[in-house]
Amino acid sequence: MKEIKDTARELMKGYCRVCRVCDGKACAGEVPGMGGLGTGSAFQSNVTALAEKQFNMRLLHEVTEPDTSVEMLGQTLDIPVLAAPIGGVSFNMGGGVSEGEYIRAVVNGCKAEGTLGCVGDGVPPFIHEEGYAAIAEAGGAGIPFIKPWEDEELYEKMRKAADAGASIVGMDVDAAGLITLRKMGRPVSPKPAHELRKIRETTSMRFIIKGVMTPDEAKLAVEAGADGIVVSNHGGRVLDHTPGVAEILAGVADAVQGQTAILADGGVRTGGDVLKMLALGAEAVMVGRPISIAAVGGLEDGVRAALQQMRTELKQAMVLTGTARASAVQPQILHS
Repeated sequence: MKEIKDTARELMKGYCRVCRVCDGKACAGEVPGMGGLGTGSAFQSNVTALAEKQFNMRLLHEVTEPDTSVEMLGQTLDIPVLAAPIGGVSFNMGGGVSEGEYIRAVVNGCKAEGTLGCVGDGVPPFIHEEGYAAIAEAGGAGIPFIKPWEDEELYEKMRKAADAGASIVGMDVDAAGLITLRKMGRPVSPKPAHELRKIRETTSMRFIIKGVMTPDEAKLAVEAGADGIVVSNHGGRVLDHTPGVAEILAGVADAVQGQTAILADGGVRTGGDVLKMLALGAEAVMVGRPISIAAVGGLEDGVRAALQQMRTELKQAMVLTGTARASAVQPQILHS
């Protein structure tokens, strides 16, 4: 991983410093780039909110080989970690690798490690085109996320996602108002629940809504027919001064537990962070910047190495908290 990060640091120069601690301080305001919007507060809150959660260490038990697999949205994942949908290698990551190389590294690396890579959307069109092509080449193993465009473009991309063989599709409503798209003359906008219901009814793919940050909107997502939600503030890249995801996840999860699949992203850096998110109510997590850095620095091998490290860290944290299964993490493993 050190070699992968060193390579990424060179290739991403001017866009990401590949800091020893990826906390959003050095890159505050660097959008486009890998930073957080404005002061970087929302990005930094994601990291600090997780860091403030502490484990209750327990060792008087028989858990020695914990099970990291989970069942979610009709899929069996060997590890409850998915690659978050990130695109725009040229203007966010420096263009040291091509969009096609990057997204294939993410999709194929995740598939090889028994999980799913999500692919992004945006401008220029090759961002989603390369993502859909990568999923098709991987036999449908991946989740395309579509931004909240106007109807015709939205439904065309839904059809393309289905044609690529995807069984799950997502909409990152947290991309509404994204600065980079506005600058390109392609604004996106919020979607009320009745519109999301209409979108849900047009597809047989399972439908995820990403960008839920309050219990009331989690309930609206369920009413709209969402098969899953992602509790996310878009990595702190769309609205300054939001709370960290780990601060609000438990409340959101309590509102809709058992009614829809619950995922979360924001500030996840280690397998221990993954376990914290599961204890707060997520069924799986999405990881963004660390996997992007690994993909740029080592392509598919880099993504695999990052996921393998995260799996090792997750297992260690599970053993040290007496957690036998990632599918049944108890909130009591966290110190209150």
